[in-house]
This record gives sequence, structure tokens and C-alpha cells, in this order.
Amino acid sequence: MNYELFIAKRYLTAKRKQAFISLITFISALGITIGVMALIIAIALITGFQGDVQNKILSSTAHIMVSDLSGQGLTNYDHLISKIKGIKGIISVSPVVYDTVLLKGPYKASGAMLKGLDFNLEKKYSPWLQTLERGSLPPSDRRGGILLGKEIALNIGATVGDEVDVLTAVSRLSPLGLIPKSKRFRVTGIFNTGLYEFDSSSALIPLESAQRFFGLKNRVSMLQIKIEDIFQAPKIAARIKQIVPPVAYVMTWMELNKSLFSALKLEKNVMFLTIALIVFVAALNIIATLILMVMEKTRDIGILMAMGVTSRNIRKIFFLQGAMIGVIGTAAGVVFGLAWCWLANTFQLIKVPVDIYQISYVPFHIRFVDLLLIIGVTLLISLLSTLFPSHRASKVNPVIALKYE
Repeated sequence: MNYELFIAKRYLTAKRKQAFISLITFISALGITIGVMALIIAIALITGFQGDVQNKILSSTAHIMVSDLSGQGLTNYDHLISKIKGIKGIISVSPVVYDTVLLKGPYKASGAMLKGLDFNLEKKYSPWLQTLERGSLPPSDRRGGILLGKEIALNIGATVGDEVDVLTAVSRLSPLGLIPKSKRFRVTGIFNTGLYEFDSSSALIPLESAQRFFGLKNRVSMLQIKIEDIFQAPKIAARIKQIVPPVAYVMTWMELNKSLFSALKLEKNVMFLTIALIVFVAALNIIATLILMVMEKTRDIGILMAMGVTSRNIRKIFFLQGAMIGVIGTAAGVVFGLAWCWLANTFQLIKVPVDIYQISYVPFHIRFVDLLLIIGVTLLISLLSTLFPSHRASKVNPVIALKYE
């Protein structure tokens, strides 16, 4: 251990006649600790919330959607699927038929989005289809099975084995005139994606059943596309636009949820800057602590200079002392911040209304890059705060410091 570090450590830990300086030192380290802890918790909260909502949205919807603008449905979609699959980075392409319907259960009726899916293809990339809440996937025959979201099933009072009536806006001619087209389906299963908005408004049936029910023979409403890297969606969507017909409209998950994720990103940045002010205020305490230390140790500085210690060495002593306060405070803040995140995730400490936030509790996830940024910014502010006091200490005149000793 070099003597500058040894002296800095002694100055930081030794008992002083002026207890006020010790108190300021403790407050400085405590301020850094609280600031770092608050930053970690806040960034982990926003990151966890954004990641959880994003995963749930993408597990129940596509990364890229190719829809029909005419409203008549996409024709010759098998050929279109084979062309899209040739683009690098695409995992799967599945056809979808959907429309808004009225769902009548044993208890009451509710509006819903009825989707026709190829379950054999969809369940490969949708964990919530692999492990249903209850029941099983509907058969792809004419028996008319249907899957209900957990929340909408609860709302209409239906469970596995019950029958529900589905009414669509498409009319059919009868002896009484035009009446809404309807069909009875047996509930074969209940699914739960964890996304309240989807679970409370969605019902799923086999693709062939949906095509017959909506009168879209050999046509589909949309193609759902899954890709390897979700953040490459804009680039892949641009390539898809070049091969789809003019009546097709291509939309990415980013465009569909742009307002939500833009708001979360802005909130994360604002929160980082706001809570970073706590660290800045704590850094001002470091400046005050070191200035008071210089005033208290003026005689010691004079003796050291008389013994041949240079101004550079004096500057280094007080720089190291301030750096130790910053490092100790930062390390303690990281430990307490990560410990809080672990406790909050393990025991689900912060519950939120699922119908508003789409999740039942707030998850805390801190990315390694964010953690490094927090540590780096905190240490930088702490080190910068030592420059002025250490410079002032190096300018002490040893003759004046020892004149009256």
C-alpha cells in the first residue's frame, strides 16, 4: 500500500476532535448509497415492466402482420407464405382469420374478437397454447370446438364442456329475412397469456372453422409472422412490402404498440435524470467534507510538505479519500438495490391492477448495461467532486501552515 492511500484511509477512519466532519462524511456516503439504490430500483422497475409487457404482447400477437386493405381477405395466401418464408430471419408465417363477434355464454353475452388459427403451427411458438389453463385444443374437424381467454370465460360464465353461441355481423337470408349468422361451439379449453386485454376479449377456433363461419373460403384476414430478432422487424417488414400485393398492408409490433413503449422509454430516461440529482447532491456533500478536512488537516499538510511530499502527492491523498467515499457508497447502494429487487420479485411485493397494467405485480429486472451505467455515472460524479478540494489542499503554503505551531 503506497503512503498516499494509507494516509487517505487514516484520515477517513480515524476519530476526530470535530465530530461534525465525521457526520458529514457519513452523510456523504449515505447519500451516494441512497442515490444508487434508488436508481437501481427505478431503472429495474421500468425495465422489468416494459420487458414483461413486451413479452406478453409478443407471445399473443405477431412480430409482423400482413393484412388485407380491401376487406375481402388475402387470396392465394399459400404462395405468399412460401415467398415470405424465403426472407432471412423469419421463423414462421401462419394464416389468421378474425372478426368481431358477440359471444353468448351461460351467464351473459360479451363482445369478443374471434380468431381462426392453425393450432399445430401456432403452439410451437406460443407457450400459453402448449400449457392451457384448462382443457385442450379444439379438434380441426367440424365439431366446432372453441378456446376462450381466461377473463372472457369468467365474464360470460363459461367453462370447459359448456356451449357458447357466437353471433357475427355477417347476415344470412332466412324465412324471416336477414338475420345475423350464428353458430354454437363447445368450449374445449381455457387459455391464459397473462395479458389482460387479450385474455378478456379473445376466442380462438381452428382456421378452417373460421373460414367457413366468416365465408372466407380459400382466403384469410391476415398473416402472422414470427422473426428471430424482434428489433429487426422494421428491416424485415421493408423486404416483405416488396413481395406482397398492393392491397396488403404490413405492420410491425413496434408500430402497433408505439405509444406504449415510447412512453415507457421516456419515463425511464426522465426517472434516471431525476434520481441522478440525488447522487449529485451527495457529491456536493463530498466536496464539503473534503474542504472541512483540508481546513482541519492544514498542520498535517504543512508537515508532510516540509518532509518533502509534493503538491501532487497531497492532491492524490485527498482525491483518494473522496474516491473511497464514492466507492463505499456506490458498493453499498448496488448491494441494497439488487437485494430489494430480489425480494420484490421473490415475494411479489408490489401488486397492481391487472386490468390497467396488464400484469398482476411489478417485476424488477436490471440489465447489466444499465447497472454498469449507474455505477459509472455515480463514480464519475464522485471523482469529479474531489478535484476542487484536492487542488485546494495542494496549494497550502507549508510556511504559513507551520508558522504558529
